[in-house]
Amino acid sequence: MTIDQILTLVVLAAVVVMLIWDRLRADIVALSGAAFLLMTGVVQPVDVQGAFASPAIIALASLFVIAYALEIAGLLDRAIAMGVDLCRRMGAKGIWLLLSMIGAASCFLNSTPIVVLGAPVVRDVALALKQSPKRYLMPLSYITVLTGCCTLIGTSTNLLVDDMASVAGQARFGMFEITPVGIPIAIAGGLYLFLFSGRLIGPHELDEPESGGKMIDPTHIASAQVGDATLFATKRPLQPVKAATAFAVFVAAVTLAALDVAPIAATALTGAVVLILLRVISADEAYRGLKPEILILIAGMVVIGIAMEESGLAGEASRMLIAGVNGLNPLIALIALYLVTMVLTELLSNATVAVLVTPIAVALAESLGVSPRPFLVAVMMAASAAFATPFGYQTNVIVYQMAGYRYMDFVRVGLPLNMITCVVAIIAIQIFFPF
Repeated sequence: MTIDQILTLVVLAAVVVMLIWDRLRADIVALSGAAFLLMTGVVQPVDVQGAFASPAIIALASLFVIAYALEIAGLLDRAIAMGVDLCRRMGAKGIWLLLSMIGAASCFLNSTPIVVLGAPVVRDVALALKQSPKRYLMPLSYITVLTGCCTLIGTSTNLLVDDMASVAGQARFGMFEITPVGIPIAIAGGLYLFLFSGRLIGPHELDEPESGGKMIDPTHIASAQVGDATLFATKRPLQPVKAATAFAVFVAAVTLAALDVAPIAATALTGAVVLILLRVISADEAYRGLKPEILILIAGMVVIGIAMEESGLAGEASRMLIAGVNGLNPLIALIALYLVTMVLTELLSNATVAVLVTPIAVALAESLGVSPRPFLVAVMMAASAAFATPFGYQTNVIVYQMAGYRYMDFVRVGLPLNMITCVVAIIAIQIFFPF
């Protein structure tokens, strides 16, 4: 091994250990690894500059601004208030309908602010209906993760896999290219949660969680990566003109990207700028709407991914994996890649897994002489399938604290959900992304 490969491997191992140890925030861990690689010359300043200016970072930052404009205009609060009224009329079934509505929003908006905003509402509605919030808060988190898999912008993981695949020479994904795979996964997962999650969580005693029913600031948990929860705690009055404008800009940005008029990074950035120029959101508010901890985490992991690529470490890892599946049917290799990605996601951040596995997925497909597309879609889906632990995904952390779940609650509900989504994903990928 070369010196650069050894240094990259040391940094990668250190980052993984620190993420599992969970004593430092994940964005600080990733940034520290990137800084070390820069200081030792494994990567150059231009590589770091490219990571921070990648289309995934631009798209995410811009979408955060647009989403925040929707929040401060009172549109999300108004939508949730309508959902609460519906629940009061329909009872428990109305709560599931509310969860579905929140999930639909998560197809296009980051799931973390949606859960931070919606979880207290779901909790309060459940208590008003004399039901335990534990019955609904875990499904809330899971549903937003499942629906986030339905579009390219539904989760940062999809954007990052798309970005890393582009670096590896692959064509970029369209806005709704993965939707035929994401929707069956979301439907199957949603039905499982509706039918079985209540029984698996256990007794639903109507007691107050350890937090006393109050929102615990998830920034106190190193792995949460969600920003300041108080940004979403204030009830905002509806401002019809600003809300309509922000919503119209959001729809326009998504539509133009879906029609391939321009990449999502361009349309989202333009939309964010338009909202500032129209004074729907001020420049200061736009900066507050950014989630630098998420953006820094992704940029830091991209730098580590670049180091793996340029040092040849990714190539070595690919050759080892390829040797292990040599002669296997591509379907078996696809299943193996999905399962490895899913297990890693339970231990590490989604960004870390996307950076580590995407170049290996491309190399694996090329070694088998098949299209990398199905392997990339498998990475997108598996890298978000973090259901078996409360710390696999930031929204799990939020509901874990709020409802006072036990760790094993997530294992009992999440492991079967992992298996169901795996089976459905493999079948759907075979149909819509043939080798």
